[in-house]
Amino acid sequence: MEQLGWGAVAGLAAALPVGVLMATQHMVTAFPGWLAYAAYAVIIGLVLAAVTRGTKQGLAMTASAGVLLGTLGWLVFSLTLAPLAQAALPTWSAAAAATTYPQLVGNVLHGALTGLLLHFVAGAWAMKDRTKRVPAARTKVVVVGGGFGGVSAAQRFERLVLRGAKLDVTLVSDSNFLLFTPMLAEVASGALEPAHISAPIRSAAAHTTFLYGRVDRVDPIVRDVVLESGEVLKYDHLVLAMGSAPHTFGLPGITDHAFPLKTLAEAVALRNHVLRMLEAADRETDPRTRRELLTFVVAGAGFAGTETIAELFDLVHGVSHYYPGIAPEEPRFVLVHAGDRILPELGPELAAYSMERLQARGIEHRLAMRVTEAAKDLVRLENDELIPTRTFVWTAGNKPVSLLGDGVLTTDAMLRVVGLEDVWAVGDCARIPDPLLDGAFHPPTAQHALRQGKAVADNVAAVVAGRSPAEFRFRAIGVLVALGHRTAAAEIRGRRFAGLVAWLLWRGIYLSKLPGAEKRLRVLFDWTLDLVFPRDIVVTSPTPRRSKVRSR
Repeated sequence: MEQLGWGAVAGLAAALPVGVLMATQHMVTAFPGWLAYAAYAVIIGLVLAAVTRGTKQGLAMTASAGVLLGTLGWLVFSLTLAPLAQAALPTWSAAAAATTYPQLVGNVLHGALTGLLLHFVAGAWAMKDRTKRVPAARTKVVVVGGGFGGVSAAQRFERLVLRGAKLDVTLVSDSNFLLFTPMLAEVASGALEPAHISAPIRSAAAHTTFLYGRVDRVDPIVRDVVLESGEVLKYDHLVLAMGSAPHTFGLPGITDHAFPLKTLAEAVALRNHVLRMLEAADRETDPRTRRELLTFVVAGAGFAGTETIAELFDLVHGVSHYYPGIAPEEPRFVLVHAGDRILPELGPELAAYSMERLQARGIEHRLAMRVTEAAKDLVRLENDELIPTRTFVWTAGNKPVSLLGDGVLTTDAMLRVVGLEDVWAVGDCARIPDPLLDGAFHPPTAQHALRQGKAVADNVAAVVAGRSPAEFRFRAIGVLVALGHRTAAAEIRGRRFAGLVAWLLWRGIYLSKLPGAEKRLRVLFDWTLDLVFPRDIVVTSPTPRRSKVRSR
């Protein structure tokens, strides 16, 4: 509410000089005119404060939002409401726009000035308020992990604090950004820029104390979180949201010769490696070596593996015209999966459709088959088939990251870790029972982690306030998988979609889920460019390096 108040003040303050300027042009005259203009200014200030949240979006974003609101104000008031007030229908014609052009200039100036004033006044007040504020006794909450679950919990804690909850929240993560993992395969294929699918945690949870570092251990007896730097954090409640890491099941060669796909760095490393293989194959004359260079194998046909093989196919064939020494039929793509069908998360019909689409494009499948060994230049399957390749991507196994022993963290339905007091867990690192499905557990998906983060914050606040925590109940909204070449498959609320429609749904839904308008615009721009121009073939790391799977 305080922020809205400063918005109203900024809107009125900006209205004075702009109104005087408009009065010289005979656009604001007499008392009723000034009163209406003051009301308009207050509305613009309130909306701007609600949209930009004062200093949180930065000076440029706040001023730009003011300009946009001024333009919208001109459309609503000058072109629409003013004619209606005179018992005339608005025309929105060029003539009407030309007649009200001075009002447009005035509204844009007022919006920009309101944005500037709001940013500086709200910032100065917030600084003054912080220096005067005497900290009251607050419950210390430490959140470990900067993924969907951890950041969602921190954002929810911020809202609860604004409502009066006495909480002091600290988020610790070994990455200073929230990674939007559903689009990671598109980074590996060069369709998206790496920074465009990540949002700084400091802006995503601006009112949460953030520590950039890796946690070494947790001592639930003395309630300590010990960082690798030696710093010790005391906690009253601990929320664990560390996610998962690649798991190789101890298979020989996987750690040394496979590319994982869990982080931005790994996605960029894979893209650079694929381009190096194309560069080498373009001038290679030995047939066996060419087969190794131009064969791409992915283990695991869940969402990550299926999308990765499809994106790699698009990357290789999309830039093939740059490499005249490589025939179109030479690149080979193999998807290996231990199950009897790909995409077990989808229903049988859509899974079959997905496999048919991939096969039609020339992607091979090895179903009901496991990788047993990997080397620098080959992959061995359990039937002893050898696939010569120098590009092997591992998405066939993930292992929950745990700071409390080696096992998965099991919680009750309220998200409390079983056997530990005031320790909570969410996301991929936790095994959370589903009260709606007796004996089953919630799947490790982003949509579950986001809602678990909100639920755990509510439950911690409830316990601190002396209330009982609530069970976490959630039914998945749907699942989507991109199959490359503007094709996808989706199940949403029990309805099935496939082909171009599913691809548009995939892009539209995930675009809307990206954190922040800036990231959405950047990704949308990347996608638009990808429709018109070929993908970039610049290798961004000069030294050939193999990214290794880390099995924790």
